[in-house]
Amino acid sequence: MGCCSGRCTLSFICGMQLICTLERQIFDFLGYQWAPILMNFLHIITVIMGLFGTVQYRPSYVTGYAVWLVPWVTWNVFIICFYLGVGDLSKDADLVMTFNTSMHRSWWMENGPGCRVTLVTPAPPWAPEGHRYISLSGCLLEYRYVEVAHSGLHITLALAGFISACYVVKLIAEEEDSFDFIGGFDSYGYQRPQKTSNLQLQPLYLSK
Repeated sequence: MGCCSGRCTLSFICGMQLICTLERQIFDFLGYQWAPILMNFLHIITVIMGLFGTVQYRPSYVTGYAVWLVPWVTWNVFIICFYLGVGDLSKDADLVMTFNTSMHRSWWMENGPGCRVTLVTPAPPWAPEGHRYISLSGCLLEYRYVEVAHSGLHITLALAGFISACYVVKLIAEEEDSFDFIGGFDSYGYQRPQKTSNLQLQPLYLSK
């Protein structure tokens, strides 16, 4: 009963992680944020693997999922520090998120709740060539806080998933040990009874 409950909990958490990551992946694609896109893709693959291991009683898959959650949490902590400008990190250093391939920013920057985008013309001399220069006003929530909220949600789900994964692996191991103790995996625990015969062999004498 405990294992079933633990597996159901972990399956639910994995499902929530898939939904939240797919939603995040869509907006990262719209903002051409290549580094987050790659991390999201790896997370989706690993969560599917963990979900499969949970349903199919594959503790090695669940363990791999739990191990992945450590760098995933680290990545989301980095995202929070990046958008809040902790230390030497700066949310304006967009090249970090795009692998130095473009100047695109978070999709939420221009599409946040209540944001009004105004195109500034002419663009200032220091503005990158081929990019428009805009000003934002009326935003109910700054885009950096939207990104921080996303990362905070993923950290919470990852911590819950890690605890549940460890619990499920422990329960599966206990079930296997219990089954082995009663001879479930002992190929010599049960031997087929030998057939006995009432016929007795008698020596055969041949006359010359």
